[in-house]
Amino acid sequence: MDPAERRQGRWTPPGWARRLSWPVGLSARLLLLTVLFVMLAELFSLIPALASFEEGWLSTRVRAAELASLAVEASPAGVSDHMAGELLEGAGVVSVAVQSDGVRRLLLQAPAMARFPALIDLRYTNVFDTIGAPFQVLIPGGPPMLRVVARPQFRTGDFVEIVVPAAPLRREMVAYMERLLVASVAVSVVAGLIVYLALNAFLVRPMQKITQSMERFRARPEDPEARLKLSGRRDEIGRAEAELSRMQDDLRTALHSRARLAALGEAVAKINHDLRNMLTSAQMVAERLQGSGDPRVAQALPRLERALDRAASLSQNVLEYGRSEEPAPVLRELLLAPAVQAAAADAGLDPLGVRLEMALSVDLHVRADPEQLDRILVNMFKNAREAIEGSGRETGRVRLTAEPQAHQMLIRIVDDGPGVPERMRERLFQPFSGSGRPDGSGLGLAIARELARAHGGDLELKETGPEGSVFELQLPQD
Repeated sequence: MDPAERRQGRWTPPGWARRLSWPVGLSARLLLLTVLFVMLAELFSLIPALASFEEGWLSTRVRAAELASLAVEASPAGVSDHMAGELLEGAGVVSVAVQSDGVRRLLLQAPAMARFPALIDLRYTNVFDTIGAPFQVLIPGGPPMLRVVARPQFRTGDFVEIVVPAAPLRREMVAYMERLLVASVAVSVVAGLIVYLALNAFLVRPMQKITQSMERFRARPEDPEARLKLSGRRDEIGRAEAELSRMQDDLRTALHSRARLAALGEAVAKINHDLRNMLTSAQMVAERLQGSGDPRVAQALPRLERALDRAASLSQNVLEYGRSEEPAPVLRELLLAPAVQAAAADAGLDPLGVRLEMALSVDLHVRADPEQLDRILVNMFKNAREAIEGSGRETGRVRLTAEPQAHQMLIRIVDDGPGVPERMRERLFQPFSGSGRPDGSGLGLAIARELARAHGGDLELKETGPEGSVFELQLPQD
């Protein structure tokens, strides 16, 4: 496969290649993103879950220690060291203290500790303390002992205080976190798969069908199977299907019309070629007849020459407009005044008839394609001359001015002809319909505007009336 076609997007991979490259497809991306987002949501809920687990674990130890303290107080002779050790071990704590009426009493106590335990107060809940408490236990090198203070539940007093080793809590929190992570991954995968299947059914599959229809239509627009079959949905997907189907119908009709016009244009080009040969032969015969002494021939010869000239001009205009595509303009700097004078001469402007008046500096430059600029000006001057002569006058004036602006050159062409008829103004620049003369082809202004727009500018009729017409030609100069 040509790499250039791949870069320009004209290459369509085969079906097996698209199946093998599924991770880059919309369906796979949707599945991966869904699983990722659900996992992130589960991870955000992991910290509050750990904090809640830690609080429950410590509360259980506080209640067990509180019950052990009641056993100590219920014994009249106190408890032995062995019994105290069993009570502490059963409660899972190191020491138990109770404060009542401002007096703190140590009921059960183990041997002295090397480090002072970290304090966790369950009486007052603070969001930041609650979230940070699990990390205090889980971080490596954390405190070996935890001092927990809570309100009493089974007895009266200000608070119950216990000291517990942090290692058991750390082990259970790690095990709980592992179980939570496994559950989170499982939930994420299941939820992602459910969301993926739902979105794939309602969004991805219809989009794939639309894409496949576009690919088939691009490959073979005339194929009836390439037409998109509507699903009847009333949402955005259904609207997209309906618009694509209409667009395919319109484009198929346009392509059919274009094919017919191309065949017609080819036939017209052949006819014009043969017609020009015939007109050339007729012009040669007319030139020979000029030497004839017959007065009737001399009287009819001017009309014959004018008819032949008009036919040749019409044939040439049709051939020029029938080009499939005008060549892109080759822009360069050139003097405007000599270009205007040469175009005026080609258009038949004459100081003794319809004359040209220029109001521009002789050193004014314009950036344009010389050949295409000449064609624009010749068509404009010729139309103005023919409009003046068609009104029954032998003399007239075509005035040209040029005004350099910020990013363009504004050229005004003003004539003193009869003006453009109102019925012709809307279709003045349409081919074969913009001429106000019975023998005109209506191609001159259409060709001139097409060339102006190829430069990135435009050609417009600004004013018209019995006193004349004003045309503006804009040519970008950047």
